[in-house]
Amino acid sequence: MTQQVFPQRVGQWIEGLCAVLGPPLLLAGVLVRAGTDDFFPGQLAAYAADPGRMVVSYSLFAAGVVLLWPAVVALGRRVAVTHPGWARWGVTLVVLGLFGRVFHAGVSHLAFHLVDVLGLEAAQRAVSRTYGAFHLFKAVNPAIMGGWVVLAVGAFRARAFGGGAAGVARCVALGLAAALPLGVLKGSGDPVSLVVLAGLVVALVPMGAAVLRTAPRPRWWAAALTLALIPAAFALGVLG
Repeated sequence: MTQQVFPQRVGQWIEGLCAVLGPPLLLAGVLVRAGTDDFFPGQLAAYAADPGRMVVSYSLFAAGVVLLWPAVVALGRRVAVTHPGWARWGVTLVVLGLFGRVFHAGVSHLAFHLVDVLGLEAAQRAVSRTYGAFHLFKAVNPAIMGGWVVLAVGAFRARAFGGGAAGVARCVALGLAAALPLGVLKGSGDPVSLVVLAGLVVALVPMGAAVLRTAPRPRWWAAALTLALIPAAFALGVLG
């Protein structure tokens, strides 16, 4: 855990950018769908009324989930300096939970397009009848909730966010992520969820900014190539 996951020149920038971008993307995704009912009938109805809004919302949220894992690794490295066990378990559980959320995002994507194919009422019936169906990723539901608590305790014990009241507050804010609703087609627009997501911003964004301030500057051609490859990869994915 104390070694760089990527080469230092690349890894610090990836981890720092992901810590800065991931939590705000999650919060933005939920804010875009604010005002919709948080459970699947209402989420499907919101898609039927304004599909563009819901696609943007769920896409932002899914992107934020994916970007969290390098940020979590960066935090785990800080914890591992003095408490490697807490770091290993915290990072492992949180990343497993992120895998589960990505799976939920894929199912939500399919459910939205059932509205396009079947109509709203038929899509709501189909989702209602299959909502509790077994899938492998049910096993990571405890990790989705508990991983953040383990990582927050580790961060507190290692003073990964610094000492004093501010450091403790950021550890608490990180642990609150355990309260974010999980599952398919969860709007997460309630006040508790918004506080939780704001807590992730408070906990991780300053850490990411600090990482970027101390990271060696990437070579200009590497940065340019990366920026060019992102839209190219997206275009290839759409065509393929």
